[in-house]
Amino acid sequence: MSLRIVFMGTPEFSAPTLTEIIGQGHEVVAVYTRAPKPAGRGMALRPSPVHALAERFAIPVHTPRTLRTPEAVELFGGHDADVAVVVAYGLILPKDILETPRHGCLNLHASLLPRWRGAAPIQRAIMAGDAESGVMVMRMEEGLDTGPIGMAERAAIGPDMTAGQLHDQLSRTGADLMARALSALSRGALSFQPQDEAGAVYARKIDKAESRIDWSHPARDVHNLIRGLSPFPGAFFEADFGGGPERVKALRSTLADAVGAPGAVLDEDLTIACGAGAVRILELQRAGKGPMRAADFLRGARAIPGRLG
Repeated sequence: MSLRIVFMGTPEFSAPTLTEIIGQGHEVVAVYTRAPKPAGRGMALRPSPVHALAERFAIPVHTPRTLRTPEAVELFGGHDADVAVVVAYGLILPKDILETPRHGCLNLHASLLPRWRGAAPIQRAIMAGDAESGVMVMRMEEGLDTGPIGMAERAAIGPDMTAGQLHDQLSRTGADLMARALSALSRGALSFQPQDEAGAVYARKIDKAESRIDWSHPARDVHNLIRGLSPFPGAFFEADFGGGPERVKALRSTLADAVGAPGAVLDEDLTIACGAGAVRILELQRAGKGPMRAADFLRGARAIPGRLG
């Protein structure tokens, strides 16, 4: 049985779920997303990935600044939705909105709740060195990612996996999981279990100050920072490769069997000593340039510094 659905999402992570819902034959009566933002050299307004996708399918799009006004609640209720599906939307849903659809609001969250509730679950899982992550379909309530769980899918985090790679994997897995959850909901077969509050961990938003690499930290921590912040915002260091001091993002790395003074460049493969052990940088990005392999980067450098800052 098809459902009347309001879809609420904004970034690229959300788009596969909207595509899957449409493909399953559900009626998406409206899409809510964040308003277009200036982007590119001309700073023209650019719609979100979900906005652009909705327009391709001729689905009405709404971009309210808030959902806390009586007008917003009235408009939302007018959709007469069976359920709202929320995937990285970006606005808080007040109680009046949460209680409007007949079956409530289902959220797709990219972690194994209650671990990593909040804004940056993918990055935080990798930065912490977690061996696994996953996606969960949760029935939303007023608390931050505290609602009961309906379905879950686990995913291993490889030792060198980046946040970008895990993001793409969970985006695809989550789309399938939400489609299965909606199918079960339409049959009256979707049940929910409360979260165990004892395991709750908060995934706070990434602060720019966290992005600078501190080579005095153990190699595993440095490696987890690099892959956890790749591709955005990117962990960075400063060095002079022959053209003056510059800030360089490290996008991929691996642990290396070497020792030295923290920050020391140990070989021409860009193995960098840390407080304990070392990491080998595999991919970098200079300011204003695209990502490149370390070998290609070094071929274009006029000098290899003895130490990174």
